[in-house]
Amino acid sequence: MHQRIADDPAPRSRTIGIFCPSDFQPNRFPAQAICKQGNDEGIAPMSTPEPIKFTDGAAYERFMAPWSRSAGALFLDWLAPGPDLSWVDVGCGNGAFTEMILAGAAPSHVSAIDPSEAQIAAAQQRISAKQVELSVGDALALPYDDARFDAAIMALVLFFVPDPKKGAAELVRVTKPGGMVASYTWDITRGGTPTQPLWEELDAMGQPTARPPSADVSRFAALKALWAELGLRDVETRELVVERTFVNFDDYWLSMVVSSPTGVVGKLSDAESAELKRRLQDRLPASATGAITVHAWATAIKGRKAA
Repeated sequence: MHQRIADDPAPRSRTIGIFCPSDFQPNRFPAQAICKQGNDEGIAPMSTPEPIKFTDGAAYERFMAPWSRSAGALFLDWLAPGPDLSWVDVGCGNGAFTEMILAGAAPSHVSAIDPSEAQIAAAQQRISAKQVELSVGDALALPYDDARFDAAIMALVLFFVPDPKKGAAELVRVTKPGGMVASYTWDITRGGTPTQPLWEELDAMGQPTARPPSADVSRFAALKALWAELGLRDVETRELVVERTFVNFDDYWLSMVVSSPTGVVGKLSDAESAELKRRLQDRLPASATGAITVHAWATAIKGRKAA
């Protein structure tokens, strides 16, 4: 993984990570799917599609886990935590970032929590370390005592929380004085999400799809204001940039369209699916071998709870 470290962009300088596929299995799923987008002023108007739900651990592994591992590695490296800390990983999903904490931060304990029973079940299949406690729970009402953890984080979670201020306040509540509170999210309002190509092409087709309910909190200005409002000190921000290379268009279609958690696979007509496929093939340049590389970027923030 190549990396370049810098503060949040002005001009845009970035921390970079790279993911390349190793186990793509073509033709496992039919070519059907979908998604949609916003702009620098905010999220584009839309109708009321079903909310995004992360309930299928296997589909999530294909769709987002490679992205989250690349961005998560940059995030954890930037946090530069010491060893033997107690952590809480809020919105842990299938345990991908929890595993990274175990491998890279030598924690004394990690409490990992997610609202999805299916995701926690997937996490239990992959994590057996004794210092990890996995549980189902609500980010807006964490089942932990005040000042319990040395580090409280949300990795690709805060923009899914209906009330980001309350969710961040819960992180602060369960953090010890002097402890670290940190988050990173895809930079949706500036087009940084890995699903950007899908969103834009479906916008052009007039097909609405779900966005994270609190996408505005992905802006650096919103994050800084929130961390300041919560009284956090020594606040720093960083832009994390990742790229993912797909073996070919079929790999991209399976990973980013068929496996999308928006729940809209199969809801397009055959003609609409064919149009979406054509649009994406025209949009995404392929190498001489057919490989497709897509970039995404995230906004990250960290601060310390007052001692």
